[in-house]
Amino acid sequence: MGVFGRVAQLARVLERETDRVFERHGLRRGEFDVLAALRRCGPPYTLIPSELSAALMMSRAGMTNRLDRLEAAGLVERSLDPADRRSFRVALTAGGLRLVDDALTEHAATLERLAACLTEEEARTLARLLRVVLTTHA
Repeated sequence: MGVFGRVAQLARVLERETDRVFERHGLRRGEFDVLAALRRCGPPYTLIPSELSAALMMSRAGMTNRLDRLEAAGLVERSLDPADRRSFRVALTAGGLRLVDDALTEHAATLERLAACLTEEEARTLARLLRVVLTTHA
């Protein structure tokens, strides 16, 4: 129980610290996830909503709500898909790209700060052990 209690406690610390980063950039966690997924796909930073839903393992309805908020904030734009006029594509705007890059930079620094108490060897060992538990029960 002690191991999983500590894992749960660490998850709460990670959530609190990362939420602070996202809030400083005017984002919710889910909105950051959408922007980061678009950023990861590379130029031109464009996906269709079903690809975003699959990447983030969420419903299309939930994705629509997030996209509405991000579009209203000028961080993404939706346009008709030239290959399928019944569908549309979602792309990062220039402002969305700047914002997600800034948030990602701060997010990575936060994670590095949180892991700074571990040696490289300890971090590799912890990652390996957590991977074993997660792959066994996924």
